[in-house]
Amino acid sequence: MTLSFISSSADMTLALGKAIGETVEPSTVIALDGDLGAGKTLLSRGIAGGLGVTTPVSSPTFTIVNEYEGGRIKMYHFDTYRLSDSYEFEAAGLDEYFGYGGLCVIEWSNIIDDILPEDSLRINIEGVSSSRTFEATGPDGKIGMLKNAAVKAGCEFI
Repeated sequence: MTLSFISSSADMTLALGKAIGETVEPSTVIALDGDLGAGKTLLSRGIAGGLGVTTPVSSPTFTIVNEYEGGRIKMYHFDTYRLSDSYEFEAAGLDEYFGYGGLCVIEWSNIIDDILPEDSLRINIEGVSSSRTFEATGPDGKIGMLKNAAVKAGCEFI
């Protein structure tokens, strides 16, 4: 199933993330893609806030993964930008996080696309200025959750 919508501001993207974090189920993988500055980290920050995480969220560009506790679900935030391919991800044992029961949010997920779980929620973000277009694919239940979050955040469907 697919879903497309627009967020017209950074605040709306943050609200979208928060709404996702409030309702996302344990053991979910959210795969984010988009150019530099597209809003992947901002969305991730909102998701963490919706989970109830109170520590600051930043992109784990150099550490590959940051773990956030204190919310209703543990969040594993990945940035695979510096990896060459999925082999590096697997060689480091990072694919084991998929089975930990938490929420995995992966920026630059296209680099490890071939090893992502089939039921991942895949979101591509594009845009200029403050407007962002979100195109998502995934299982019906996860797309339904995303659609409800987009409605709550005030996004416009296209």
